[in-house]
Amino acid sequence: MRIHDILDIPVVLNNEEHKFLEDHPQKFSITSLIERDLIVAQNLVRKGIYEISKDSKYLVKKTNEKNSQ
Repeated sequence: MRIHDILDIPVVLNNEEHKFLEDHPQKFSITSLIERDLIVAQNLVRKGIYEISKDSKYLVKKTNEKNSQ
């Protein structure tokens, strides 16, 4: 679990990352991205907005729902 999950700290996005979120669906193929979009996608994965699928072929947007465990 990450610290921002516990404290519920909002994630800050720059304009380029925000536009990427608007332009891409909930789930899409990594191979469909151009080079610059790959860099933006990597940053969004690091920030916890997207996650890489188990087969490493897709990016999937994470939901805001908290898992109760």
